Amino acid sequence: MRIGIVGAGRIGGNAGSLFARAGHEVMFSGSRDPARLERLAADAGGARTGSPREAVEFAEVVMFSVPWRAVDEVLSQTGSLDGKVVIDTTNQYGAGDWEPLPQPAAQVNAERMPGARLVKSFNTLTAGFQGEATGRGVAMFLAGEESEAKEVVAGLIRDISFEPVDVGGWAEVPIMEAPRRDGAVYGEEYSGEDGRQIADALRDDPEQAARLALDLRVT
Repeated sequence: MRIGIVGAGRIGGNAGSLFARAGHEVMFSGSRDPARLERLAADAGGARTGSPREAVEFAEVVMFSVPWRAVDEVLSQTGSLDGKVVIDTTNQYGAGDWEPLPQPAAQVNAERMPGARLVKSFNTLTAGFQGEATGRGVAMFLAGEESEAKEVVAGLIRDISFEPVDVGGWAEVPIMEAPRRDGAVYGEEYSGEDGRQIADALRDDPEQAARLALDLRVT
């Protein structure tokens, strides 16, 4: 699959490298340091580099991984995302700290990207942890409104040896969004089995899901 990385920082750079090593075609973009893009491409075994617009045009799946404050600026460079599966890894941290929003951050970004098939994922664990935890059966949470897009992202998560855990749509996604807090999965490690217990409970009993999120986290 062709994957365009828009925002090749810690999360995007690491995930792009994992995708490339799993056999996917990857294009890195969105760094102010062209040398960093070239190093990432070389280390990933012949991945490509380009502009954000070129990465979007190249891609079947776009990983959007830029600082919250830069979202609008970068979207002005990508061109249309209509019809693209977009993996949104962003967390709503501004100049000072976490920014409260009137609706989930994933929903805010979905409205900023008309026509995109947005799936929130890769945002709950640090890049360093993601880089060393592959193959251990660790849960990688995801959420979105379109089932087919989520199936695509779940397949990519499996390809890099994490366990995909679908928590639902925008009504459920807050459990995996910043900030780190008791009762949420953001910033915490879970096994795939435990993550699925939380996701199953979330659909019927959010209070039980919050208790499980607290009790089942790896400490």
